[in-house]
Amino acid sequence: MGQRATRLQIVEAADGLFYRQGFEHTSVADIAGVVNISRGNFYHHFKTKDDILDAVIKNRLGRTQQMLVDWEDSGATPRDRIKCYIRILVTNWTLIRDYGCPVGTLCTELAKLNHASKEEANKVFTLFRTWLRNQFNLLGHADDADALAMQVLSWSQGVATLGNAFNDFSYVKPEVDKMCDWLDSLPVRAT
Repeated sequence: MGQRATRLQIVEAADGLFYRQGFEHTSVADIAGVVNISRGNFYHHFKTKDDILDAVIKNRLGRTQQMLVDWEDSGATPRDRIKCYIRILVTNWTLIRDYGCPVGTLCTELAKLNHASKEEANKVFTLFRTWLRNQFNLLGHADDADALAMQVLSWSQGVATLGNAFNDFSYVKPEVDKMCDWLDSLPVRAT
């Protein structure tokens, strides 16, 4: 396997472990074990655990950007595209049920640790916020687009947190439906 492929495997393994176990509770040995490489080989690619964290965050940012592009391509209207974001709670329910929101859990953990990478991790939320704001702008809500974007973000994060805490899809699905109904009730304004 080439160095680039090994590096990518390390990043993906670390991402999964950070999500399932948390950053603080994941060791370099854990990551190397998943990839089936020596710790020395790990350190050939990443000098510190913080270096792999930065690579994981960068990878998450890239995946999120690609997902937003895919939603742009698949959603006929801004409303349809926003629903893609809202419905991610249902699409990813099994993971959210077991581990919470991948973005929210990492941001929260890094904030608790007052980790130097917390601002970089928050950029994933900023991507969503900016993208949602743009969608609300396209719906003609320029004056309150950011507030509406934050409403969707906070509502979805609350649903993810409570769905995870109570392990209750019968709570999550109706909340997703309520968010979609609320979105449908917003008028399209002339831009």
